[in-house]
Amino acid sequence: MVGGVGVERARWRDVFGHSEFRALFLAGILSVAGDQLARVALSVLVYERTQSAGLTALTYALTLIPDLLFGPLLSGFADRYPRRQVMIVTDLARAVVVALMAIEALPLWAVILLLLALQAFGSPFNAARAATLPVVLPGDHYVLGKAANDMVVQFSQVLGFGTGGVIVVAVGVSGGLLLDSGTFLLSAALIAVGLRKRPTPARDDDSDKPRGGYFSDLAAGTSLVLRTPKLRTLVALATIAGFYVTVEGLAVPYADAIGQGKEASGLLLAASPAGAVLGMWLITLLAPERRMKLIGPLAAGACFPLVFCVFEPGLLPTVALWALSGLASAYHLPTSAAFVQAVPDHQRGQAFGVASTALKSSQGLGILLAGALAEPLGPPQALAVMGAVGTLAAITAGAAWARAHRSATDSGESR
Repeated sequence: MVGGVGVERARWRDVFGHSEFRALFLAGILSVAGDQLARVALSVLVYERTQSAGLTALTYALTLIPDLLFGPLLSGFADRYPRRQVMIVTDLARAVVVALMAIEALPLWAVILLLLALQAFGSPFNAARAATLPVVLPGDHYVLGKAANDMVVQFSQVLGFGTGGVIVVAVGVSGGLLLDSGTFLLSAALIAVGLRKRPTPARDDDSDKPRGGYFSDLAAGTSLVLRTPKLRTLVALATIAGFYVTVEGLAVPYADAIGQGKEASGLLLAASPAGAVLGMWLITLLAPERRMKLIGPLAAGACFPLVFCVFEPGLLPTVALWALSGLASAYHLPTSAAFVQAVPDHQRGQAFGVASTALKSSQGLGILLAGALAEPLGPPQALAVMGAVGTLAAITAGAAWARAHRSATDSGESR
């Protein structure tokens, strides 16, 4: 059980002793850092062409919103085919798509279509990777492994966002996208070499029974999440990210609003993931049950600092506020670990797709709403509104989680 009483905390050296985890870990560094670089490049491209905060936020949101469709529809491939194969094929496909996006002559609408294709291939990859981690790392090793993975994701965002503005100025939008394509190729190579072959996941019961149709499996995974209070409340808490992730969609116009340039937008974008890295390291120092109890308060804490953006503080105060928000966002670590470990292996891909759909859709819709608010109100005021509403939503979701967690503990739940 993640967060259960009496669970022994794993050690970092135990986690990195698993060679397969090391391969997945390094692959994550490459792909995420490249992705953030691409997001900076596309945000700069759209803002330079349109000078519109709303359109800039729309482009960023298009890296998140398609999961509303692709998450549940495509994540199930991770349960129907060998997961190593799914990761390699989708990495190669994304390398090709991003390389095509680098063609300078492409009109903006064509780039957006390719961006949608990129997200489509990302859904089965992410599901396969998430479902593989608890197989590679048993028990509380998975919790620390998930922490290491999430920290490197955030640190890769720091590198990608923090240097993104400078790199885009140096090599241009096309150069940044080609670098991103290369990261997908290297990620595929690491997975092919470092991860051993495993068969398609078998059902826990009646394993000889023929697998149902794709859409029946999709419905079963969705039903599992919706009918289970613990899973349902964990997903609700994850969607709070839709309120505080808005800093990413509005970073470029926000920097302009406080009198800064493109390089400052990269620094602003790096603040939240930098705080998240520290937050995740700190939360792994706590006992498992203590992590669970902090989920609700930290979710509210991830939103509240954005309220102070209404005062339009300078660059460094804003960096501090966004870093504090990122620090509290570490609640996603115990949230996601508890969710994945509570789902049977043969349904993890599909259940992850449902959760990822909720998370990414909330992020995309949140950024769209913040962009719409930024047009009449201005970016600082829009972020303040999203922070205030998000704080209230987090308090409500946190209360629901506390009830579900108590009920699961009282009934002797072991997962």
